[in-house]
Amino acid sequence: MPVKEFEKLNRKRAEEGKPTYLNPRNTAAGALRQLDPALTASRPLTLLVYQIIHSEGGKVPTSQWELLEYLKALGFPITDIAKRFDDFENAIAYTESWDKKRDELEYEADGMVIKIDDLNLAKDLGFVGKDPRGAIAFKFPAREVTTKLLDIRVTVGRTGVLIPNAVLEPVEIGGVVVERATLHNFDFIAEKDIRIGDRVLVKRAGEVIPYIIGPVVDARTRKEKKYKPPTTCPACGQPIERVEGEVAWYCVNTACPAQLIRNVEHFVSRGGMDIVGLGTRIVEKLIETGKVKDVADIYSLKRADILEAVTKKDRKTEKEPPGKIADNLLASIEASKSRSLGRLITALGIRGVGDVSANDLAQHFANLDVLAKASADSIEQIDGIGPSVAESVADWFALPYNRQVLKKLKAAEVWPQGGKGATAKNRASDTFAGLTFVITGTLPTFSRDDAKEFIESHGGKVTDSVSKKTSYLVLGEAPGSKYEKAKELGVKIIGEEGLKKLVG
Repeated sequence: MPVKEFEKLNRKRAEEGKPTYLNPRNTAAGALRQLDPALTASRPLTLLVYQIIHSEGGKVPTSQWELLEYLKALGFPITDIAKRFDDFENAIAYTESWDKKRDELEYEADGMVIKIDDLNLAKDLGFVGKDPRGAIAFKFPAREVTTKLLDIRVTVGRTGVLIPNAVLEPVEIGGVVVERATLHNFDFIAEKDIRIGDRVLVKRAGEVIPYIIGPVVDARTRKEKKYKPPTTCPACGQPIERVEGEVAWYCVNTACPAQLIRNVEHFVSRGGMDIVGLGTRIVEKLIETGKVKDVADIYSLKRADILEAVTKKDRKTEKEPPGKIADNLLASIEASKSRSLGRLITALGIRGVGDVSANDLAQHFANLDVLAKASADSIEQIDGIGPSVAESVADWFALPYNRQVLKKLKAAEVWPQGGKGATAKNRASDTFAGLTFVITGTLPTFSRDDAKEFIESHGGKVTDSVSKKTSYLVLGEAPGSKYEKAKELGVKIIGEEGLKKLVG
């Protein structure tokens, strides 16, 4: 949202007696999250285009610089401050020069990105998690202010980690009034000797998240109080534990009410069981009314339970009937029962277990019954699983509350099979055992995640780059450079239908 348009919007809202917004970036993000597209369309949003995701017919430039020129020629709005450099030091100097000039931009920005110009090379370099190897962000130094630390309050995260947060005397940083800031962890508070009543230095990371840098010791009045971390969870009163080698303290009681909302949100998320329509507001209401006491209760929800939890804010339009929302949600819950074992393990939210570790566990164990009986030592023998994750998994399955959740999931027939014990229901097998696949282009019916899940559910492995070790390249429309590399190396090339035929 351009700064001038943001200011104009705020003037109009003030004249109408409505509350004004704090800054352009948060206002733009809020506008995009609106359920009603008409409301989003009424906001003064614009965009800068820098990438073509998909194209048909004709050649698209394979360098970032030429691509920007091409987009400009087509009439798309592009940034006018992008530059191409042959010398890396000059590229760094240019990004740093914008730190002092950032207020000259028509919009708010928290940094710049240095990219490899050759897009094919950038694509071949692949990703580390979600971060591309062919690009790196240079963040402008955060703006700093000082204010008084009024109190330190502790919240409990989804995985049970206790997070100390600063309660501050309200202060403005970059157009936003800040009253809360993160204190990272209890070791940080002790190392910096941060005391309640201190004058503290506050920054906003990436112009978004406020955090404490440390105390202004010279401003002390001797009235400040040293902080003592809690010994029990502030939400459920259970003793807290510290994992050796970590700075974080944890509440290991998964029945802790503070964790439940975030646990359910994680369970239904796209990377988990992908239950579309079960948003935060509905989740909070279902927990508040006692309909959901753990993630397994989702599968015992009735239509009337959901109708009771749906509010006007959950409807895409005012005319959308609540019954339609309830029916769609029930259908989505039913569909989630067919998710893979790897997805279910991810959804359970075991500390340290992401989708890669979850899939490794699913490849090794027949089902959650077998995994629940495994020791930390046996889990650690799996390639890619370290000692801390192995111990975390074993500890999770040892808790009586979690075992009760598993019992309820099994009763609800949410019990996918993995490894060699896969059932016909999930169509999983070891047909692809020992085979490595690479996916490129857009497939007819599978999304990239669907194809990956299909391959892994049959014992195969999916990697990002083509090599001599690649067994098959799965080819879709508008493939990238992986197609040429596969042809060059003589890798077998199949389409989506060919992939399905391999497992009959």
